[in-house]
Amino acid sequence: MRTPTAWFVRGLIGLVLASAGGAAALAAEDPIAAAFVVLGENGAPAARAITTAADCPTIDADGTALPMSIRAKAQTAPQRPTRSDPQDSKPSAFPVLTCEAALPQGLAHASVGGHRLPLPTAEPKRIVVIGDTGCRLKASDDAYQACNAPNQYPFAKVAAAAAAWKPDLVLHVGDYMYRENACAFAKHPGCAGSPWGYGWDAWNADFFTPAAALLAAAPWVAVRGNHESCNRAGQGWWRFVDPRPLSPGRDCNDAANDDTGDFSPPYAVPLGDGAQIIVMDTSDTSAEAIAPSDPLAAHYRQLYADMAVLAARQPYTIVTSHHPLLGFAAHVSKATEQTVLDPGNQGLQSAFGALNPWLFPPTVQLALSGHVHVWQQISFSSPHPTQFVAGFSGTQEDVVPIPATLPADASVAPGAAVEAFSSWVDGFGFMTLTRTGTQTWDVEVRDQNGAVVNRCEINGRRSKCDIAQVSGPKG
Repeated sequence: MRTPTAWFVRGLIGLVLASAGGAAALAAEDPIAAAFVVLGENGAPAARAITTAADCPTIDADGTALPMSIRAKAQTAPQRPTRSDPQDSKPSAFPVLTCEAALPQGLAHASVGGHRLPLPTAEPKRIVVIGDTGCRLKASDDAYQACNAPNQYPFAKVAAAAAAWKPDLVLHVGDYMYRENACAFAKHPGCAGSPWGYGWDAWNADFFTPAAALLAAAPWVAVRGNHESCNRAGQGWWRFVDPRPLSPGRDCNDAANDDTGDFSPPYAVPLGDGAQIIVMDTSDTSAEAIAPSDPLAAHYRQLYADMAVLAARQPYTIVTSHHPLLGFAAHVSKATEQTVLDPGNQGLQSAFGALNPWLFPPTVQLALSGHVHVWQQISFSSPHPTQFVAGFSGTQEDVVPIPATLPADASVAPGAAVEAFSSWVDGFGFMTLTRTGTQTWDVEVRDQNGAVVNRCEINGRRSKCDIAQVSGPKG
């Protein structure tokens, strides 16, 4: 015979299990796949929601219902020319609705479908910098990163550690989507079953799912990388991430409109106390110098002119672009088997240098970039801004060793005299900026678990770090 106590315990267990099942069912039925805030021109916050529902949700903004509008409808875009061979490409399927709404200033709370939206602060003092975060699957290079192995593709761990640091702002310096081609799983079992292509499933696997904790932690400043150009993941870039309006011809669906979809003017995000970030779209630049008569050169000369107008607004300017103008890359010479240091992006240098030998307007004192899959810092005795490269947050790293001491003939750009240099090769992580004064910042380089591996200081356009070269992978 069962005692009343036994009946009570059994009933309580059943109730707990039923409640857990109900909660799981509710979670499974949640139509919102992602909800986040991206900052646009003049720092205007735009709320985004990606949903499987037929209609856009409503934002609860301090108790007031704020409707969201459709940015991009669910669709499967016809297959278009890409950087990959046609047999390694496919149409981009987006079975989700992208919704957006401008957020009013001064909100204390905002949420959408139970997902809290992080709100901007007037003077962000704690900034996380990440870049090059996707998992590389590229048939033409036989490059297949083990996307299923957290120690070889640790972006989710990096994002969680960065979120735990409690930033006021997140800056992604570009290249979100690397799962371009199907995994060659027979040879590379570590990526077996991975989504691929440029549709929602690949974007979700490469960015929205692993970045979830960091998307919820703070508003984002999103820089476009070359992997988000129209002939790669540009369709998803415009649907999901770019803060500006999605106008006809800008969606990268039709290659005939790529001249529109691949180029955007820069914009400024104020940081308060005389500082700002200027965001530049360099997704379609060339690695080689651009002929002055090339239409691409005219575009980047205009980009410089627009940047100069924005830079004049504040005495301290951070410029962020995916491609570093003043950062080194490295390769091993096939002829000599020696490490060769490559200078900054030659396409941008050729266009900007035709207008200003120092490459940046005088109020630009800090440049933040990615593209090179390492972390590095370079400061100059010449009138160039200090450069940091943070392309080390998830994508298969560059492992060619950059020397701890630069060769005497190393040149990152014409007239650029290197005064201080620091690097970390073959390590995943993120960088943090903590503002300590009008033109000063403390920098910490952190591994994938959030542990500090190097510290630097920025004062105006000069910077210096504690360690010249962090040795080996960490975390």
